[in-house]
Amino acid sequence: MINIETPTYYSATRKYNLSFPTLESDIDADVVVIGGGFSGINTALELAENGITNVVVLEARHLGFGGTGRNGGQIMAGIGHDLEKIKSSVGDQGVREIFALSELGAGIIKQRIARYDIDADFCHGYGYMGFNKRQEKTLRAWEKDFQAINDRDEIRFLGGSEVKQIIGSDAYSSALLHMGGGHVHSLNLLLGEAQALAGHGARIFENSPALQVTYGERITVRTGRGSVRASKLLWACDSFLDKLEPELHARTLNTYAFQLVTEPLPDELIERISPIRGAYSDIRPVIDYFRVTRENRLLFGAATSVVERIPLDLKAWNRALMLKIFPYLKDVRIDLAWGGPMATSANLFPQIGTLSHRPNAFYVQGYSGFGVTPSHIVCKILAEGMREGSARYDLLSSVKHSRIIGKDYLRPLLLTGGKAAHQLSGYFNGRR
Repeated sequence: MINIETPTYYSATRKYNLSFPTLESDIDADVVVIGGGFSGINTALELAENGITNVVVLEARHLGFGGTGRNGGQIMAGIGHDLEKIKSSVGDQGVREIFALSELGAGIIKQRIARYDIDADFCHGYGYMGFNKRQEKTLRAWEKDFQAINDRDEIRFLGGSEVKQIIGSDAYSSALLHMGGGHVHSLNLLLGEAQALAGHGARIFENSPALQVTYGERITVRTGRGSVRASKLLWACDSFLDKLEPELHARTLNTYAFQLVTEPLPDELIERISPIRGAYSDIRPVIDYFRVTRENRLLFGAATSVVERIPLDLKAWNRALMLKIFPYLKDVRIDLAWGGPMATSANLFPQIGTLSHRPNAFYVQGYSGFGVTPSHIVCKILAEGMREGSARYDLLSSVKHSRIIGKDYLRPLLLTGGKAAHQLSGYFNGRR
C-alpha cells in the first residue's frame, strides 16, 4: 500500500500556519459537514456567504489531508470525463447546460482568491495536448465548443511547429491553448478558503473523525470526544469515506494517482519546458498532467493506464513517464514523490444529492480524478440545493448513481477492466 503520510509538495510549501482544535464537547449547528477538503470547505463557505454561518466542519486528520493536498493543481474546464455518459439521465439539453457550467470553475476560484486575498500562486495558461490525428480532430472540435461558451479568454488550436509556442516537447503534434485555465497551489487555496470560512463564524475541528451518525429530524454526529447535532448534514469525504455511510460507499471505487516534483530548475530550463509557465494534460482516457510551480519546479502526475497497481518506486515510475515528454530532464533530481486515492464513479461524473429517505442528509463525492476545479462548481450548486434548491441543483442531482457490485473484494480487477474499457472507448471518441 502507498504511504499517505509521505510529505507532498503542497505540505512542504504551505503558506498558512492554520490549525483548528479537536471537538471535545457536545454542540449544536444548522449544518454539520464531514470532511475538510475542497468539497466540505467550499460548500460550507458558499453557505456562510449566503447567511448560513452556524456551520461545523469535522475533519478526521488535518485540512487538505485527502485529495485536496495531493493533486496536480490543474485549473481546467469541464465536469466529469465524458458528458455522453450521463445523457441518459439528463438528456441533450441537460448535457448542454452542464457543459456551459463547466467553464465556471476558474472564475469562481479567481473570485474567491480576490475576495479573500488568498495566496495560492494562481497562474494562467492551460494546454490540452494531442499526440495524433484523431486527437487533433478532437482538439479542433473542443476549440469551437469552448469558444462558444467563453468569449473572455484566448482559446486557440495549435498544430505542428506552433505547439512549441507553449511547450518544449517533441511528444505532441497538436494542442489547444486555453488561457482561462491554469494552475494553483491547491492546499494554500483550501487553507485560505478555510480561513475565510472561520472569519464568517463557522467552526472547524481537526483530528475529529466522525465515528457514528444518527439520522432524524436533527442529525447527530459523534466523534471520539464530542458530538454535533444539526438540522442538515453533508458527507464530503470522497475517497476517505472508509465505509462510514454504506449507501455512499457502494457508489464509488478508489483508484490511485501519483505525482512527483523535481528540484528547482534554472529559469532558462523552465522557459524551455513551458514558455507560458502553464499547466498541461493530454486528452487520453487516463492522462499525464504536469505544470511548473512558482519555485521553478516541474510537478508531474499520472495514474496507471490499464492495470490497476501501486508502483513500488513512485519516483522511478513517474520519472520514466516524465522523460517520455521531456527527455532532456534525465539528469534532473526528483525531490519528492507521493500519491493517494481518488474516488471514481461508474460514469466518471461527480455525485451530489441526498441519501435515500433522508432529505436532510446531503453528499458529494466521485470526482474521478478531476476535482480541483469541478469541486468549486459542484459545491456552489450543492450549497444552492442545501439552502432553498435551484434548477442547477436539480439537474446535477438527477444524474443516476450506480452501485459498484463486488467493490470490496474485486477492486483491482474492476478497475483494470474499467480502465481497459475506458481506453478502448478512447479510440472511438477521438481521445486515443
